[in-house]
Amino acid sequence: MNQMLAVAIGGAVGAMGRYWIVGLATQWFGKGFPYGTMLVNVAGSVLIGVLYSLIVQHLKLEPHWQAVLMTGFTGAFTTFSTFALESLNLFQSGRTTAALVYIVLSVICCLAAVAVGIWLGKQLA
Repeated sequence: MNQMLAVAIGGAVGAMGRYWIVGLATQWFGKGFPYGTMLVNVAGSVLIGVLYSLIVQHLKLEPHWQAVLMTGFTGAFTTFSTFALESLNLFQSGRTTAALVYIVLSVICCLAAVAVGIWLGKQLA
């Protein structure tokens, strides 16, 4: 499979998943805090840990699987650029505490989520 096509397919599905989850989180929790983006980033961090552990370390699958699932799907599903913009918007709107909480929680939770994902991947291998 062409690597670019694999990334495009995975990216399209990942972007639709992100859109759906962020929309649901906004309906449930409101627009006062970027819960949807944070949820997607943590879930994507767990997922990329699992995928890395399975695809790269244990199963050593063909490179197109890494392209479609890790680069494409997870790359489009997680939203670090949105995280940066939302953090800046919180700062600029005078919500410094919310911005700092969001940044610290996102970084800590996503690092922990990748570690959990790698551990889960090892359990599944």
